[in-house]
Amino acid sequence: MNAPRSILELDTRSALIPIDVQCGFDLPPWPPRNNPAMEANALRVLDAWRRAGLPLIHVRHDSVMEGSVLAPGHPGNAHRPGFAPLEGEPLVTKSVNAAFIGTDLDLRLRRLNIDTVVLFGISTDMCVSTTARVAANLGYRTIVIGDACACFDLKDADGSVIPADAIQRAHLATLRAEFAQVVESEAVIEALRVSERAIGARAS
Repeated sequence: MNAPRSILELDTRSALIPIDVQCGFDLPPWPPRNNPAMEANALRVLDAWRRAGLPLIHVRHDSVMEGSVLAPGHPGNAHRPGFAPLEGEPLVTKSVNAAFIGTDLDLRLRRLNIDTVVLFGISTDMCVSTTARVAANLGYRTIVIGDACACFDLKDADGSVIPADAIQRAHLATLRAEFAQVVESEAVIEALRVSERAIGARAS
């Protein structure tokens, strides 16, 4: 079990991993989505993380399914505005739910001496959740920024629609119970402020 810490602490062994913040999720066949504030919250975290100068590795889904709006070459494969990697920021591409499967993400993190991964992105119940579970099983302290994630309505076996908000609550609760520390974006931003002050004090 990935035991949560009561106080959020971030340092140079912490890496931010934005997951699949791509344009295709606004296109058919994707159903209605929850958390319209997801992008704004995530951008605030991303900006604060860059200012703090901590490790950052982007993840993009390159679908291998024929006709997918997330396939390379389709406009939907592109990152949403503001989420594309800046020059020098690494990008890992995947074709399955977990960002660790079929990629060198774990190797990159080990080489950076990372022990904590901080995740946000789309969708909460699919690629974010799967990546968080694998990260925890690999021994990383795993943090999920709940208000910087989003998911979609789903139909169950009888065709009834399960609202995205209900799916998000259930998956974040499961992650919190067993795999990750689930926090809000403001908690991460405040922890980054503390980290910046600590790094500055050591440098002076």
